[in-house]
Amino acid sequence: MSYEITGKLVAKFDIVQRTESFKTREFVIEKSDDINGRVITNYIKFQCVQDKTAMPDRFNKGDEVKVQFNLKGTKWEKDGKTNYITNLDAWRMESVKLSQDDQGQNTTNYNDIAPSDVVDDLPF
Repeated sequence: MSYEITGKLVAKFDIVQRTESFKTREFVIEKSDDINGRVITNYIKFQCVQDKTAMPDRFNKGDEVKVQFNLKGTKWEKDGKTNYITNLDAWRMESVKLSQDDQGQNTTNYNDIAPSDVVDDLPF
């Protein structure tokens, strides 16, 4: 199941090589909501893995971003104790400004142009 959230990028951490073949990276976004006239601010930490660890490099602190992520949970047992870990695994990150610009553009679908409107200037 996939989720998405929009917020301000406030932290990017270094890539951590967990094992010889597995690496992770974390970043944090700030999400503020106005609930009944009171602003509630949350700081949400995401994890990227493997080839997605370079994803935050395109963005600067303070940028408004949209993050698409999966919710993952793991059960971990050690020394007779059970622990549960929840990760927000980010798999896509984009600039909100670019997304808004794309939506505001008037694009032409050339399949909608009637054949009589097409000028054929080819020599053959």
